[in-house]
Amino acid sequence: MKTLKLKKVLIALDYNPTAQKVAESGFSLAKSLGAEVFLLHIVTQPIYYSDQTFSPILGFSDYLLTDLLQFETDEDLKKASQHFLDKTKKHLGDNEIQTIVKEGNIAETILKTAKKLKIDIIVIGSHSQRWLENIIMGSETEDVLRLTTIPLFIIPTKKVKSEE
Repeated sequence: MKTLKLKKVLIALDYNPTAQKVAESGFSLAKSLGAEVFLLHIVTQPIYYSDQTFSPILGFSDYLLTDLLQFETDEDLKKASQHFLDKTKKHLGDNEIQTIVKEGNIAETILKTAKKLKIDIIVIGSHSQRWLENIIMGSETEDVLRLTTIPLFIIPTKKVKSEE
């Protein structure tokens, strides 16, 4: 049996505050494999960027730049998203990480980017959402899982109540 060498890891980061956990877990996986790392953020509906609780620009809890929430154009949003990825790259401490900002449907754009880059594994977070939200909004992670032929490393980001 031939074993596959995983050489490229794509870490898809969204607007959720759990992006730090996803980035760190994906980076740890990539480093353990000796793989090249790509950070991807997809610019989507502008409404997601207006809430300080769920902003990709804020991402890490110690990184609050509320002036970035004032976007004049889509280009401003892309620049702010790139700034978020650059801060993530710096947080991970590896200048070799490549960052990518794309626009479009999240699941489709993740998969198109992964195919174009010949990615071996995609790292993505899975947020805890109530069943009604899943019915109305769908789940991006579920869409990627349903559509992909590339292996996924799914990071659960649901907060679990500690047992006492």
